[in-house]
Amino acid sequence: MNQTFRFLPTLSAATDCNALTGLLHQIFPDTSVLDWESELRYQQSRQPVQVWLAFSGDQPVACKLGYERKPGHYYSWLGGVHPDHRCQGLAAELMRQQHAWCAAQGYHTIRTQTFNRWRAMLLLNLRFGFDIVGTVQGGRGLTLVLEKSTASAKTG
Repeated sequence: MNQTFRFLPTLSAATDCNALTGLLHQIFPDTSVLDWESELRYQQSRQPVQVWLAFSGDQPVACKLGYERKPGHYYSWLGGVHPDHRCQGLAAELMRQQHAWCAAQGYHTIRTQTFNRWRAMLLLNLRFGFDIVGTVQGGRGLTLVLEKSTASAKTG
């Protein structure tokens, strides 16, 4: 089935949030839909969250979320692909769209974080020109901090 893509410049509609929290729970089953709702509400109250979505038919199957960290710096916060739709290039396409939007908006640096155990995401980030710039030891393990310049020619 063909995939379609949609960009939400901010989370506002309850239907968008419901579809997104359901998808996030399918991608990260250790986190409940209610916890995702709370997390999205909290983040949206602090800074507008932009969302890139991939659909198969009318079902969202992949997402990429981010927000401005500070002027000129964007944080690529969260993303993933439904287990039934992995290895189809959806994460790479959403990352391409997000990074192109960031460059067009004047952001010069994109930062993200990931855990070492999420190897596919780590490798995708490296392929897209991110460099590991630090680590943070937390309650859920070692977090890798990555950054890239939007001027970087590497787009996957």
